[in-house]
Amino acid sequence: MLTRETVVDMPEKGLVMVITGNGKGKTTAAFGQALRALGQGLKVCMIQFLKGRKYGEILAAQQYLPDDFVFYQYGLDSFVMKGSPAPIDVELAQKGLATAREMIKSGEFDMVILDEINVAVDYGLIPEQELLELIRDKPPKVHLILTGRYAGDAVREAADMVSEVTEIKHHYYAGVKEQAGIEF
Repeated sequence: MLTRETVVDMPEKGLVMVITGNGKGKTTAAFGQALRALGQGLKVCMIQFLKGRKYGEILAAQQYLPDDFVFYQYGLDSFVMKGSPAPIDVELAQKGLATAREMIKSGEFDMVILDEINVAVDYGLIPEQELLELIRDKPPKVHLILTGRYAGDAVREAADMVSEVTEIKHHYYAGVKEQAGIEF
């Protein structure tokens, strides 16, 4: 039986956490985890795939968060077509993956968030095997958060924690357009 005392005695382990599903809030949940880590003195790097817009979280992070939060975006402010991505989308995703490898292995960060990486894999911009190698080869104490819909079975299996955000109801279906501070 696991007790508070045995948990305290366990060695620290960098976790692989997956936040997936068709509901809204996966990136926002990852930002919450980043805030929690920053509050405990950890250094965090977030790499966004398939996104080029300055979302509210990014604007707030740039304005309010310490230098212990580093951020990169590898995407355009447009949708990527599943099954026929533009060459620039593939190129940006590959650059993002290269940056992810570098940041994870640098020893500089305690937590690395790969936002929308699951979609990049599902859309064929990044081979799933390369993501699995990244998970396998990460330093033991680095926490790795993978967000986005469509997390594959192998990625889920490789993770220590998987949360699925499920859409029950969405205001889009009532004709409400995207709004600053809500969708971006």
